[in-house]
Amino acid sequence: MFRCSADCCERSTDSMTQVHQCIDRCHAPLAQAQGLVTSELEKFQDRLTRCTMACNDKAKDLFDSGAKEPAVRALMESCVGSCVEDHVNMLPSMTRRLKENLDSIRQ
Repeated sequence: MFRCSADCCERSTDSMTQVHQCIDRCHAPLAQAQGLVTSELEKFQDRLTRCTMACNDKAKDLFDSGAKEPAVRALMESCVGSCVEDHVNMLPSMTRRLKENLDSIRQ
C-alpha cells in the first residue's frame, strides 16, 4: 500500500486530483479490510452483550421473586460464564470467516 501511494506521488504528469484518486485506490483494500474486521467484532460484541443482558434479566427476575442475594449471584455467575464459554467457542469460526473474507480482498 505504501509503495503504491509513493508511486502515485511520483507521477509528475498527473494532476493533484489524479494523484489523490490514485492514493485512494491504494488505500481501498486496507479500508475494506478494516471495515470487515470492525463489523465482525461489533457483531461478536453485540451477541455477547445480548447474552449477558439476558442473564441480568434472569437474575433480576429471580431476585424479584424473593430469592436471596447468594442465589441470584450464583445464577448470574453461571449464566455469564456460559455466555463467555459459548462466545469463546465461536472464535475459531469467526477467525476462519474473517480470514476467508480478508483473503478475498483484491490487492
